[in-house]
Amino acid sequence: MAHVFSLPNSYKFSLPHFLFLHSNLLHNTSLTFLSPANMASKFLIFSLLVSFQVLTSTLADETGFVGTVNPKELGLHKTRKFSHFKFFFHERFTGSNATSVTIVPPLTNYSTTSFGLVGITDNALTVGSDPNTKVVGRIEGLYAGTSQTEFNLLLVVNFVLTEGKYNGSSIAVLGRNRISLKVRELPVIGGSGVFKFARGYAETSTLYLDANRSTIEYNIYVSHY
Repeated sequence: MAHVFSLPNSYKFSLPHFLFLHSNLLHNTSLTFLSPANMASKFLIFSLLVSFQVLTSTLADETGFVGTVNPKELGLHKTRKFSHFKFFFHERFTGSNATSVTIVPPLTNYSTTSFGLVGITDNALTVGSDPNTKVVGRIEGLYAGTSQTEFNLLLVVNFVLTEGKYNGSSIAVLGRNRISLKVRELPVIGGSGVFKFARGYAETSTLYLDANRSTIEYNIYVSHY
């Protein structure tokens, strides 16, 4: 009498299971199916799954540093959130307590555009335009004059937060800061902590600027888990 071979849909296979069943399909005549077409389709499915498992293992073994990961382990099964953060920071360019400092001055022929300028910044982030308002983090990074024809800055900064559930998390911003515009847009390229796999953009505007200090506003719109 022919034996009908079937498995529940929820059954999950490991590689040894695949190899065992694959071998039975080829060599064990006691395992038969209802029709040749059914047998062929099951054989094809098993073969493809075995090939996939072997290929994945082989690639990982060959490189030694590539593997697979369950997205749930990284929190990627959660629904994305969309948040708006509003910060201010207050730069000081001169004195012993300067917070934005030029490391490399601009090239001689580009004093109006600051081409070649390289500087670093570390400023407190506040909730208001008054520097005495509550501090909720810091903005740390560097900037560089990258245009020969106008005053543009390449900006690479981290917004490092210190309040509530965001304490220790950061938002990374990198982009072209065209100073001549009232409102400039820069991309959010990632983050850490709460902001893993973050993306979005930031709007920045200069509220005050003179030779000694400035007040800058940032509105950051970020999608995160």
